[in-house]
Amino acid sequence: MAESTPGEDRDRPLTAEETARVVELAQHFAREGMTAELAGFVDHGLPVEVTDTAGNTLLMLAAYHGHATTVRMLLERGADVDRRNERDQSPVAGALFKGEDDVVRALLEAGADLDAGTPTGRAAAETFGRQDLLP
Repeated sequence: MAESTPGEDRDRPLTAEETARVVELAQHFAREGMTAELAGFVDHGLPVEVTDTAGNTLLMLAAYHGHATTVRMLLERGADVDRRNERDQSPVAGALFKGEDDVVRALLEAGADLDAGTPTGRAAAETFGRQDLLP
């Protein structure tokens, strides 16, 4: 049996199990606001629009959990500011629901559509008395 050298299998594709673990870690990084770690994954080829089983993107997870720095990093790397999950919820509506003002501002600066999704961001702002965040 031939000995392998360190890094010899770097160019091989990931197995399905390895891919699932990378996605799981990335989602954890997004929920926890581990911006540098998540940026490393995306910068090394993880699609910025990868989703969980409910259709939540990394941006949605970061926005919902209040991590404005992570949200900005994902937007800089091409995340779709308006991509909705399977329940038709948008990142900006989720951030408004959770009262994440800095995230809402970051999403609006990136052009988030306040009229997209169910409920719309505009409706969420009205429901939770956060019209002050709307342009």
